[in-house]
Amino acid sequence: MIGSVQRALRLLEAVGSHEDGAPAKQLAREAGLPLPTAYHLLRTLTHEGYLRREKGVFVIGEAAVRLAGGGAVQNRRTKVEDSLALWRDEIGVPVYFALYREGEIELVAVADTPAAPAVDEWADFRETAHAHAIGQCLLSQLDVKSRQDHLDRHPVEALTPHTLRNRRALLDRLGGMGRMEPIIERQEYALGTVCAAIPITVGSTAAAMAISLPLHQADRLLPAVDRLRNETGRLLSSLAFSISI
Repeated sequence: MIGSVQRALRLLEAVGSHEDGAPAKQLAREAGLPLPTAYHLLRTLTHEGYLRREKGVFVIGEAAVRLAGGGAVQNRRTKVEDSLALWRDEIGVPVYFALYREGEIELVAVADTPAAPAVDEWADFRETAHAHAIGQCLLSQLDVKSRQDHLDRHPVEALTPHTLRNRRALLDRLGGMGRMEPIIERQEYALGTVCAAIPITVGSTAAAMAISLPLHQADRLLPAVDRLRNETGRLLSSLAFSISI
């Protein structure tokens, strides 16, 4: 074990146990460290942003807060992945979860199996929202200005013979969609694949869950997406699922 790391961690724990902070002498005593050693480590931790010194006491710094927040984000992401895996196993199809964040498509998590693999992302999902069900579903939830901005940055282009050919055709499709209607895409992103996406809107966040199937199993697509849509409310209300990641 590296002793200096252990001693620094004990000091961080000691600081964290005091909501209003504590002075060096008290922290040294609680961490079981000689005062000179505690001073040296406290100065280092303060310099690196893990602690702050305010009015003679040490309190948790921004770097430690970010570190803890990162752990919480990872925990939520793991719960999302576990939830998707549940529906993958129950429905028997790959399940995807995506967000529209800071002007881009973000594929957060995918649950698939070797027997039912996810679609190969052969063209960047962020740049081809017009061609796949996830992207179309997210774009359908944006306001007109945000949607136009996205398409200005990522123009419509043909990826397969089945891809919508121009912006007008895409906007007409999106404009004709009902608020919570699933979007179906057949071979527009990848030949031999059909996909469906369900819109999820919580506050100002646009999100989508999606499934995919090989073309020869296309008859399973609508029943599978209907089943997923029926379960969406229960999934979102459970503590095991959060889009705030």
